[in-house]
Amino acid sequence: MTELSPYQRDLRDRLSSVPVLPAPAPWQPVFEPCAAVGGLLGIGFATHPDSGNDLLMVVSTAGHGLFDAVTGERIARDRDPDPETGTPDAAADLTCPGLGPVACSRVHIAGLYGGGLHSTTADGWHVEVVSPVWPNDRVLLSRGSGMPHRGPHGERWWHVFHSHYSELRAVGFSPSGRTLAVATSSDVTLWRRPPRPPRP
Repeated sequence: MTELSPYQRDLRDRLSSVPVLPAPAPWQPVFEPCAAVGGLLGIGFATHPDSGNDLLMVVSTAGHGLFDAVTGERIARDRDPDPETGTPDAAADLTCPGLGPVACSRVHIAGLYGGGLHSTTADGWHVEVVSPVWPNDRVLLSRGSGMPHRGPHGERWWHVFHSHYSELRAVGFSPSGRTLAVATSSDVTLWRRPPRPPRP
């Protein structure tokens, strides 16, 4: 077994010692504190064709659900999806048929079967998963370039989620960068931020 270097030990100790903090402004929680989804397999993002809001599709052993990521409202539900297409592993590109306002499209799902969400936004937010005390995963949100973890916790980086009770399934931003999602095998936590104002 390889011995950790002093730098690695220091980093492990730092990441394992910081408490969970609320996500910084302009991020705001969508659910209080999360939406329970038993048997969650994966999640994916879509865009509402009318409002332009981010939509979150949730795939679980109990069916499919679609949430408005701005309001938190569940706007569509399919309790009995087609078993041939009901889980993302049935498609080579890890997609499932959409539902509700995105019923005519397919949604990429990240989670138990693989896939991934965006780990950065165009304006410099980053999210990453670390496991200094395996098997418990921690989700870190940061802003800016370089090594944010060298700075004080709560200034350029924030420990926003600790998955100590359920298995982590997926973490990442929507393609718009306006929504951050953390999905475990039992629930979904969402944060949102307002869109940037248009340039004059």
